[in-house]
Amino acid sequence: MNISKIDLNLLIYLDVLLREKNVTRAASQLNITQPAMSNGLKRLRTLFNDPILVRTSDGMVPTERARALAPSIRKILLELEEALQGEEEFNELKSQRVFRIMASDYAASTLIPTLLRSLNKVAPNITLDIMTPSDVTFHDVEAGKIDMAINRFDELPQSFHQKAIWRDSFSCLLSADSPLVSKFNLNAYLGAKHVWVSKTGFGVGVGMDPKDVQKLGWVDEALARLGKKRDIKVFTRNYHVAMQLAYEDNLIATLPTKAAQLHKNDSNYTIIKPPFEIPEIELKMIWSPLLHHDASHIWFRQLVIAAALKCQENM
Repeated sequence: MNISKIDLNLLIYLDVLLREKNVTRAASQLNITQPAMSNGLKRLRTLFNDPILVRTSDGMVPTERARALAPSIRKILLELEEALQGEEEFNELKSQRVFRIMASDYAASTLIPTLLRSLNKVAPNITLDIMTPSDVTFHDVEAGKIDMAINRFDELPQSFHQKAIWRDSFSCLLSADSPLVSKFNLNAYLGAKHVWVSKTGFGVGVGMDPKDVQKLGWVDEALARLGKKRDIKVFTRNYHVAMQLAYEDNLIATLPTKAAQLHKNDSNYTIIKPPFEIPEIELKMIWSPLLHHDASHIWFRQLVIAAALKCQENM
């Protein structure tokens, strides 16, 4: 195959087609017509002597050859785009840039206020656009549509850059007038009703099954190692909801300590150490290789880390 005779736009078509697995959506992503994308698919089939996408009862499915090509094509395009990005000076004082951040409400509540105070001092015209995990996909981050994602992540694509922001322990948040406060031990914990809260990674959440301990996360896995199980009354993906329910409905909310500490000066709540060991969690920020060398992004990453250190000092 003579590379000088290949239209490099076809590689972009192939990358989008393999991600979308739909000609119409792929055309929309590239802002071209459907016939133009269909013609591109036809040319790709000729170029690789392979169907690339095959229609099945489950929709369009990539062939084995296409699946093998996908990571290589993605890597080539990312490196090419990164190489073509021009080097620009960044003046934070004059910049009116919008930084789009995907953050769980745990990260948004504990980190973003400190970050915003720092931002207002050194870059008053910069705007933050905070998005929820259900607003964003891995592809959005990889394509640089989102500047940064801040959350706890079980698995990440190898192409992403990442940095740990902090590690956090767990605390129990209870209503101050709960009868459990005076006798808080493991038996009391297990005999009480609980509110479960978590949101890890990306995408729309799925329904929870109280019997599926592995999907319930750190707290319930720690209990399972002791041969114990808690009585979960409510499942939520919102930390503020969990904290409110702990007060109004006399439930125990077992939360990352930095989230619980948001109520440390609120006389309606009591914060207590869990009566069993729970492994710490790690909050990370991740970003696309397309943004890694961008001057404004480098500056912003440094600001986020500095804000995280301030949060740690204030604990």
